[in-house]
Amino acid sequence: MFIDQADLDWSKILVSGNRMFIGSNAAAPNALMKNLIENAQGLTDVELVHILTLQAPEWAQPQHRNMFTINSLFLGSGVRDEVAAGYADYTPCFLSEIPSLFKEGILALDVALIMVSPPDDFGYCSFGVSVDVVKAAAEAARIVVAQINPQMPVTSGQAFIHIDEIDHCILIDEPIVELQSPELDPVTEQIGQYVSLLIEDGDTLQLGIGKIPDAVLCYLNDHKDLGIHTEMFSDSLIDLVASGVVNNRKKTFHNGKIISSFCMGSKKLYDFVDHNPHIEFHPSEYVNSPVNIARNDNMVSINSAIEVDLSGQVVSDSIGYRFYSGIGGQVDFIRGASMSKGGRPIIALPSTAKNGTVSKITAFITEGSGVVTSRGDVHYVVTEYGIATLRGKSIRQRALELIKIAHPKFREQLLAQVRKHMRVPHYQLQSPCRVPELGDIEDKILRLDNQKFILRPLAPSDERHLQEFFYSHKKETLLMRYNYRPTRMSRETSSSLVAVDQSTDVALCITNNIGPGEKIQAVGRYYYVAQGNCAEVAFVVREEQQGKGMAKTLLRWLISIARERNLDAVIAYTRKDNRPMQNIFSAFDFKKIQQDQDEVYFELKLKPQ
Repeated sequence: MFIDQADLDWSKILVSGNRMFIGSNAAAPNALMKNLIENAQGLTDVELVHILTLQAPEWAQPQHRNMFTINSLFLGSGVRDEVAAGYADYTPCFLSEIPSLFKEGILALDVALIMVSPPDDFGYCSFGVSVDVVKAAAEAARIVVAQINPQMPVTSGQAFIHIDEIDHCILIDEPIVELQSPELDPVTEQIGQYVSLLIEDGDTLQLGIGKIPDAVLCYLNDHKDLGIHTEMFSDSLIDLVASGVVNNRKKTFHNGKIISSFCMGSKKLYDFVDHNPHIEFHPSEYVNSPVNIARNDNMVSINSAIEVDLSGQVVSDSIGYRFYSGIGGQVDFIRGASMSKGGRPIIALPSTAKNGTVSKITAFITEGSGVVTSRGDVHYVVTEYGIATLRGKSIRQRALELIKIAHPKFREQLLAQVRKHMRVPHYQLQSPCRVPELGDIEDKILRLDNQKFILRPLAPSDERHLQEFFYSHKKETLLMRYNYRPTRMSRETSSSLVAVDQSTDVALCITNNIGPGEKIQAVGRYYYVAQGNCAEVAFVVREEQQGKGMAKTLLRWLISIARERNLDAVIAYTRKDNRPMQNIFSAFDFKKIQQDQDEVYFELKLKPQ
């Protein structure tokens, strides 16, 4: 049944000018390719078609340029350099549509080189850790050459090929190539924590590979009943399955099953998927079909990017004119999640690159770069500085949202670019200002009354949020806050209240995500009073959130900031009948200085007199 490597006669399989597919990811048949290179016997101009291969490909070395012409559908190490040098090609295509290139003869395949498990008692070999586009290639190619590897895991789903469909079988026993989990850094961990705020119990997730997906999974231990429908996964998923956080009980498509098309990781991961009936591997045209993805209610897709411009356009396959990776499955899952009932497509990326010298939130796309995901597809963008909500936002609102999560040192420059192109009205005065006392990562994740909230500085992008917050108040709340009942907050007024010079005054808010949007739940601010070197504080909390400790949380931070700025005192005025607010000031050791017919004046000394 099997032939020895030494007996493999490539002259009976390949001729010069043929097109050959090479298996994907951790299932690339590297031993077969090595054998081909060593025994080519004058073979030239063979077009190699493949997506990512995990190990640096020997066939992409410059000395093999006469033998092979590479046409890659997703770039990785080695191939990336050959494309940049002009000796290899990159063909952009959605991962869900690559199989049709083979089946419809657009990229007609003469030969497919694959790696599979030994056949079972019924003659079926498993594609193992990489079904993705391999299954379609094996079905479309005229000749199939398989490396039969006893170390290949046997996976379930549409993951099998019968031995009779393989033309040449070569037994080569070798370990599956492993991918070690990356070390997480503080920036990535912060991004993971913010993304976790957008994930609800019972959601179905798509996660890619790399530090950000791993960081997200680290912050899901308190979630319940999560499901997985993803093109790939790695080791970080194992613990969540073992703990029961991922159990797929609430999935509305393939209930009870993890659905994927390939995996890459350690031997622990490969052992985990081997003969595991709870995990099914299906081809890319099935797993990545936006229609199938959308059949999962509450589908959350999490993908990364190279840069995002201020309108929300996402670049993820190129750095300027240099192609870096590929379209892959990003658009498939972004669109599938946006079509899903309750779905949330998320782009997550660090705010900077090149050791902090380059902003990844950009005023405009870098020359030569290509948009992979359009501005109409993106709902959320997350950096270590917070969450930008783009769905339903105007171009101006999107720009302000994205500036808010850019690195602070680039915000002024980004706003200047926006103003230059007339996307911001004349009354929009400032870019988001830092509050250094909150730390380098300003947004703080809070748990109040067993719910998650974010404490952060107010920003210019909160103009509409603050208007909505104002109009949500009852007349009694407005009276207690302003000592009269204002009836309107204009756009100009709201803009002036959120465009705060945080180096002098301080304006903080507590927010959370309600459905697809962010809502302000509480605002606390102080105004610096030069005469007396003190800060006058004021608060307002949404009625349904009162009693959860939001005012106390805001006051605690405002006092701390005032102390760090060496102010002498914090003062406050409150209505005589506002007993809850008076109790809060008393709890922080404010002294009641005076009381007249309508107001009570409180003071907290920060320095000894």
